[in-house]
Amino acid sequence: MSLLTCHHVTKRFGGLVAVNDFSFDVPEHSITSVIGPNGAGKSTLFNCITGFYTPEEGKVIFRGEEIQGLRPDIIANKGISRTYQNIRLFSSLTTLENIMIGMHGRLKTGIISAILRPPRTRKEERWALEESLRILELVGLRGKGDVVATNLSYGDQRRLEVGRALASDPKLLFLDEPTAGMNPRESDNLTNFIRELRDNIGITVVLIEHDMRVVMGISEYITVLDYGAKIAEGTPREIQNNPQVIEAYLGTSGVEGAQAALAGQEA
Repeated sequence: MSLLTCHHVTKRFGGLVAVNDFSFDVPEHSITSVIGPNGAGKSTLFNCITGFYTPEEGKVIFRGEEIQGLRPDIIANKGISRTYQNIRLFSSLTTLENIMIGMHGRLKTGIISAILRPPRTRKEERWALEESLRILELVGLRGKGDVVATNLSYGDQRRLEVGRALASDPKLLFLDEPTAGMNPRESDNLTNFIRELRDNIGITVVLIEHDMRVVMGISEYITVLDYGAKIAEGTPREIQNNPQVIEAYLGTSGVEGAQAALAGQEA
């Protein structure tokens, strides 16, 4: 069953076609990767799905409802959350405060209630604190709630960004280059964490990733973009052996890395 479907999505910037007649399905509870060279249109596609851009053509259907053109906050409240290629934390706030900000769409307290703080508001505040602490533990940041975000290690900042995205209780999580800048150990840890998210809480994950070892090791389905158009899709093995993908993107070193990752996955 597809949780998300894109039908012929096209996004233009003047004369540049950044995403060209793109269609794909994301099965529920799957891990799907979108790969391709720099400038292939991957982040633009994410932005079209999550409401930062409105496609000129095509449909984006989430849980049976068309969402193209809706505001990002409305789409987030419907169950889609994301991280960004460049870390976008509130760097001067604590780890716990960053998580609680991500819960904003789930809270009912308005301005008047926040000032007067009736019992229902205080109850909601306690629940939000408990839920935020639970998410911190889930992403491996237990005991670091009082640490200012900018003082976290790079790997922990990436985990915090995922935690903030999870705070909105999404059904579908988009991760834009989650292992970028990580050392191999941090990358492996985050990869295992993403897999655990799907396995333990049933979340569906779509990621953009350049590290072929990560892509081949975690993905069930892969879609390949080049110059804004989809040139291939399939399982990791099908993508690894696709001549068009090899020519456009993987190259010899990429194929070797993909083969090594698949060998480790099947061992």
